[in-house]
Amino acid sequence: MTFEGHHSGHRTERVAEEIRNEVSLMVAGELKDPRLALPVIVTEVRLSPNLRTVRVFVRLEGDEEERASALAGLRAASGYVRRELIDRLRLRRAPEVIFTVDQSEEYGRHIDDLLRNLNQPEKP
Repeated sequence: MTFEGHHSGHRTERVAEEIRNEVSLMVAGELKDPRLALPVIVTEVRLSPNLRTVRVFVRLEGDEEERASALAGLRAASGYVRRELIDRLRLRRAPEVIFTVDQSEEYGRHIDDLLRNLNQPEKP
């Protein structure tokens, strides 16, 4: 691997971390969408190698309807978020912002439930 390739990979990670910080700030207080009243936690940001898209993984609190509504609110704000990222991080070209629900916690809970059920003795 060339040094340049390694260097750009490191830059991508740094930019992803900066994006995570900025989006967290926006979600915490700047986005005035009533659908975003419930807690929204930015868990991870994945930047595509060509910097064209950024996937923002979020964990949403609340019931299914509230979470669906919050996700719609985030998606509606993606243009604003993209423009803000250009200004704040001085990006030449802002990536397309794609909000995705982080399923890892739910998946982990599902696995825990399965394991718990496996260990239950069969009731006669």
